[in-house]
Amino acid sequence: MKIYNLKRVQELPIGLEEAWDFFSSPGNLKKITPAKMGFDIISEGSDEPMYPGMIIRYIVRPTLNFPIHWVTEITHVGRPYYFVDEQRFGPYAFWHHQHKFKPTDNGVLMEDEVNYALPLGILGKIAHWAFVKKQLNEIFDHRYETLANYFQSTTSRGILV
Repeated sequence: MKIYNLKRVQELPIGLEEAWDFFSSPGNLKKITPAKMGFDIISEGSDEPMYPGMIIRYIVRPTLNFPIHWVTEITHVGRPYYFVDEQRFGPYAFWHHQHKFKPTDNGVLMEDEVNYALPLGILGKIAHWAFVKKQLNEIFDHRYETLANYFQSTTSRGILV
């Protein structure tokens, strides 16, 4: 199984606690996800404070408005510096997403690192090449722009690794 990696870094002009409050609230995920993804949280209690073991259920419609159910678990929480979500059920064979926050002189350096794999062997590799990689980059590009605008960042910077 091929494991792919996507990493993004962005500096935002906000404090560490403000960053934590925003990013650790599952309800804010919809705000930073492209509307064309048809992303909806269907779990009850998604406005609760995040904790290890928290299960979050979503529906996404990434292709042709076809609904896909996705279930993630918050597996690690180190408030206010990091949390990890992992897919339990959904479109990926493997999904491990680390969210890290580090104070800087100008605000907070936010890092997303996603390690993921697709099912279906060679068909998954072809799908990654044909559209999955592009779609994930578009999602994180959208997040970058949305966050820069939301927090009115003048020092926002991003790195695609």
